[in-house]
Amino acid sequence: MNDFIRKTKLTFADTNLRRRIFFVLAILLIFRFGASIPIPGIDRLALESFFRDNQFFGLLDVFSGGGLSNLSIFMLGVGPFITASIIMQLMTLISPTLKQMFHEDGAIGRKKIAQYSRLLTVPLAMVQGFGLLILLERQGILFNPASITLIDRLFNVVVITAGSVLLMWLGELINEYGIGNGISLLIFAGIISGLPTAVTQSFLAFNVTDLPTYFGFVLAAVLIVTGVVVMTEAERPVPITYAKRVRGMKMYGGISTYLPIRVNNAGVMPIIFALAILLFPQMIINFLSQIDNELLMTIINPLASVLNNVWFSSGLYFLLVFGFTYFYTAVTFDPKAISENLQKSGAFIPGIRPGRATMEYLTKTLSRLTLVGAIFLGLVAMLPLLMQAATGITTFAIGGTSLLIVVSVLLDFVKKVDAQITMREY
Repeated sequence: MNDFIRKTKLTFADTNLRRRIFFVLAILLIFRFGASIPIPGIDRLALESFFRDNQFFGLLDVFSGGGLSNLSIFMLGVGPFITASIIMQLMTLISPTLKQMFHEDGAIGRKKIAQYSRLLTVPLAMVQGFGLLILLERQGILFNPASITLIDRLFNVVVITAGSVLLMWLGELINEYGIGNGISLLIFAGIISGLPTAVTQSFLAFNVTDLPTYFGFVLAAVLIVTGVVVMTEAERPVPITYAKRVRGMKMYGGISTYLPIRVNNAGVMPIIFALAILLFPQMIINFLSQIDNELLMTIINPLASVLNNVWFSSGLYFLLVFGFTYFYTAVTFDPKAISENLQKSGAFIPGIRPGRATMEYLTKTLSRLTLVGAIFLGLVAMLPLLMQAATGITTFAIGGTSLLIVVSVLLDFVKKVDAQITMREY
């Protein structure tokens, strides 16, 4: 506790660090202000009824940072940018040119790939926005079908596309002038903003007979928070020794250190990526189900029933989180590049030959650690949906995924602030 108070004082005593934190808070306030500005032509009563009865759009609202439930100018959230980032990172594994740009060209190459992701965000936002607006129109939430025009539709598409691009820019500003991951912090702010409403609704709907259920949810939340903290901080130290070198009359090297390999290198990104992929086909099916075509209905209805099955969606969610954990770890941690850098600097792992043998050893160690992290993230992500299937309470099914994102983002933010404090102390 004393250490926390000391670091808090150091944080706000440092002018540059204090300015960065206040900059992040200012951006989050702008985001929350924009999330309360609705697009034109909304039927509020129909909107509230629609979200009350639809768990899928409740999950999508969490992913959009709370902007969808208000049909605000930020209703798409950062979803299009995340989808574009997934596509570009997949392309780095497929295209040799992009792979070289990402791994070998350093910061310049990664900036180019980030720019491609930004450009791809615009058409993705337009497609997603148009499909979502058409779906909401057919639910009677937007406009009067008899009076709607093409100009009205295009205007709303342009507005929400601009809102998504603006959010992407705000996230980039946090990365550059603030502290922490901008996109993750925007999602975090949207989740936190809905917390008072969720607590109030749970309190008003409280029944004494549901007390064991609520106690079970609180216990699960504590276990999830503890598990996320432990798995995020857990790491495997790989010993590294630098060979002795004689230059003139002096001897260099001979020191021993270690290479930390985290159990969960991917952080919260597999959860966000998995949600983006999981929600996309459901959005398409919900849109197509509004089309009055008998042949199309014979195809769509079985797919919709399968995707709406809690056990199937939970299993698919687990597999997506599991796969994206390995994928994101492969993107961020390259054993081949690390082994080459160790060999060039005269370092080696005791008992392991430099070069290929070191790469194979790091790959094997990383795969085993990632397996543990991927299984844990998948189980935690799937657990709320299973609890919803067992209890029938949907609020906490959404809240479980939100809790995982909130804890992971907070841990990452605190670690980055702590790193800034340590750097300034030295």
